[in-house]
Amino acid sequence: MANMVGGIDGTAAAGGRVAALSTPLDAELFTRLRSFADVILVGAETVRRERYGPVRLAPELVDARTHAGRGLPRIAIVSRSLELAADLPVFDVEHPPIVFTCRTSDTSRLDGIPAEIVIAGDVDVDLAAVIDILADRSMQTVLCEGGPTLLGDLIGRDLLDEYLLTITPIVGGDDIPIIRNRTNAELRRFHLQQVLEDDGTLFMRYTRRSET
Repeated sequence: MANMVGGIDGTAAAGGRVAALSTPLDAELFTRLRSFADVILVGAETVRRERYGPVRLAPELVDARTHAGRGLPRIAIVSRSLELAADLPVFDVEHPPIVFTCRTSDTSRLDGIPAEIVIAGDVDVDLAAVIDILADRSMQTVLCEGGPTLLGDLIGRDLLDEYLLTITPIVGGDDIPIIRNRTNAELRRFHLQQVLEDDGTLFMRYTRRSET
């Protein structure tokens, strides 16, 4: 699944960050969705821009996961370049992220950094292989939090089953789209399953429509 927020003009950030577009209810939804996930899948640019750290959940959500025999969701970063600074909060010794990259990447860039490097693809990261590797590790519920290129690539590979989109009544911000599709991407149709409204903000849930 994927969870994204944007303004009514399609912008996905202001000042390089998503926070200006989010509302208190959206922030609560963000955390609740994380509590269902086995792994949070995110692109390297989003990790850099948003200064991603390990997943933190409210005590009651941690307790519920512990009772079900589940630990905290892991962060999984998709990066071909591996241009990830050692001081990023996501590189936590107690909760190291998985970093998916490809065979042509210079993995020495992450030497000495607490991270698990996994090769998925030759000259680019193969997202289908990423999903398969996560499934083999019993990480069945994958939550993508962007950025736009990663989400567009997931859709382009027909790997997205559920899409949660928050639209806030804001215009302006950065020239960053919610989704960046590749040229001539095949059209994919989704079902609108649910719409909620709070003070002008729309919360929409879509699921992939199976073609017959």
